[in-house]
Amino acid sequence: MSFCSFRGGEIFKDHFEPGIYVCSKCGHQLFSSRSKFEHSTPWPAFSETIQEDSVSKQQEKWGAYKVSCGKCGNGLGHEFLNDGPKKGLSRF
Repeated sequence: MSFCSFRGGEIFKDHFEPGIYVCSKCGHQLFSSRSKFEHSTPWPAFSETIQEDSVSKQQEKWGAYKVSCGKCGNGLGHEFLNDGPKKGLSRF
């Protein structure tokens, strides 16, 4: 499954089948379906990456990081601290 940008509708928002989400540009493994959860935003939501280096992060503002593919730098969205499915978890 490729993680894609939001363009008129995100096809993986309501997709909960087992699998690995990868960068649409280079195929680098980003997220597992095991960390995916339902959220009110129009994008798919994950609580953690597959590996620590799956993504790179740059702080954008307090509590929010700009997230890119850890291999090719493709923009993926944001990480919001403490907005995950459980207290203390992030939302990607």
